[in-house]
Amino acid sequence: MVDELRTGPPGTAGPRAGDAVGEVPRVGYALGEAPRVGDAFGELMRAALAERAGRGPRPTYAGRVPRPVIEIVERDDGFINGVPAARYLAGPAEWYDWERRALDRCDGHVLDVGAGAGRVALALQDRGAQVTALDISPGTVEVAAQLGVRDTVCTTVDDHARSGRRYDTFAFFGNNLGLLESRQRAPVLLAALAAQARPGARIVAQGTDPYGTTDPAHLAYHQHNRDRGRLPGQLRIRSRYEGLATPWFDYLLCSVEELDQLVHDSPWRIGTVDAADAPIYVAELVLR
Repeated sequence: MVDELRTGPPGTAGPRAGDAVGEVPRVGYALGEAPRVGDAFGELMRAALAERAGRGPRPTYAGRVPRPVIEIVERDDGFINGVPAARYLAGPAEWYDWERRALDRCDGHVLDVGAGAGRVALALQDRGAQVTALDISPGTVEVAAQLGVRDTVCTTVDDHARSGRRYDTFAFFGNNLGLLESRQRAPVLLAALAAQARPGARIVAQGTDPYGTTDPAHLAYHQHNRDRGRLPGQLRIRSRYEGLATPWFDYLLCSVEELDQLVHDSPWRIGTVDAADAPIYVAELVLR
């Protein structure tokens, strides 16, 4: 769900394959303590790659039988969701329909923002496109390179804007429109993207309208946000894997109408919106 906002130094987490049952983990965290802040997503991607390859440190039962690698996404109200990490390495044949349609919108030199393990970058490379995969997780960038992504950068969008490199398409897959974060952060991110844009550039971003839910836990969270003056779909979350966690960060679920308000005073405007799979949508933003 969240591919870019991972930070901190690479770390080693929790029990690994080969740890004996009942044995104290060689590294990890003390019982009863909060998770250590570090490159949780990088460790998750390393484990997902080991799961796919069938070798290397990965979760097991009793140190022998492999079990799925799961990312834990924790919200600041205590709501927790588990997501199989294998999806971060999946090829287009395993993607959702809206992702395959969105891929067709990416051309020229592409900056894959929040690239994760590089699934979008690899798909574009296979099509012959020039693509740069950007992520702030060192471990994730390392895995993307191991999988064959030729051009990777480990930095933020803001810092990369000072590199002098220019792009035709900015790809925000995996619900990464959420990287707009908030009313305050959105104009800063949009300006940083515009600083790297060639004439006629576009942003191709997948988002989710949060208002279709009937889940009481989500509705209560929306109201909690309203009471604090935040956008209702503005999540405060962190990603966890074994004994590691990312820092807390904001991640925005917004309607198309809210997106239009967020880009109103930016260098971008909404071009087309693919809402065939609502409440999930793919918005194409174009330079004014």
